[in-house]
Amino acid sequence: MSAASASPSLPPSSASFAVVDDVSLISQLQASAERFETPCGDGSLVWHAWGPKNTELPPLVLLHGGSGSWTHWVRNIIPLVQTGRRVWVPDLPGFGDSALPPEGRDADALVAPLATGLQQLLGAVPCDLVGFSFGGMTAGLLAAAHPQLLRQLVIAGAPGLGVASRRTVQLRGWRHLNDPAEVEAMHRYNLLALMLHKPDALTPLALAVHAGNVGRDRMPGRRLAYTEALKLALMQIQQPVTAIYGLHDALYEGKLDALEEALSVAPNFRGLQFINGAGHWLQFEQPERFDAALLRLLDREL
Repeated sequence: MSAASASPSLPPSSASFAVVDDVSLISQLQASAERFETPCGDGSLVWHAWGPKNTELPPLVLLHGGSGSWTHWVRNIIPLVQTGRRVWVPDLPGFGDSALPPEGRDADALVAPLATGLQQLLGAVPCDLVGFSFGGMTAGLLAAAHPQLLRQLVIAGAPGLGVASRRTVQLRGWRHLNDPAEVEAMHRYNLLALMLHKPDALTPLALAVHAGNVGRDRMPGRRLAYTEALKLALMQIQQPVTAIYGLHDALYEGKLDALEEALSVAPNFRGLQFINGAGHWLQFEQPERFDAALLRLLDREL
């Protein structure tokens, strides 16, 4: 394990940073993070950490979605840290600044390097594990394989339940385009088709996060999202499992009952909550509602 950099203070101010649409929030959070590296394939798995090192609260680990990085959580990090928690957000293997996994190119290939990293960084202290979308499926696979690493699992907008279909949302390609305006237009289309419910949620910050992440996705051809991989993993998890989804998630439109039925296979399933006004990227589109729901889960008696 190596700590590549350390900066002790968060950006100034308070929860206003969670709701302000300011692209500079990305660089401010990056500058205030501690950066750690753990082994991953031929390189490193990069972790970003904020918050107090000495706290009695369990460490909080947030896993981002597909074609993403730690910035999927850009509007949530400060409010969560302000509750006194130590917040850890990796760039998953094959995304962001992290190297490719040693073998495989889907969620199951991420389990081993993530487990190694958590063991090195947190030791024997179990975390509260929260995963968004592809990261939620990854978190479920990790929890099933290494239950000692976590205290509870919260999945947000996760696939891999046998409910969503690849045909549900048709995204448009952009890598073949040379005109920056055309590329931006495709990013805007894809964000509204899949990630966001309301057009006014497609802000400069949303576009900056998305555009900055998708070009660094080195994990093409992922297929587990449209299988029952997460559902099968949930059946093995004994720790409390709770789910939070956007009420208007494009992947589950008209399928909310089937979604809850699939999630309830977890032996210790504690329920499904919906965030009104949110699409798939619920923690970005409705950060205050999402954070409040998440904190209620993290603060409950297990």
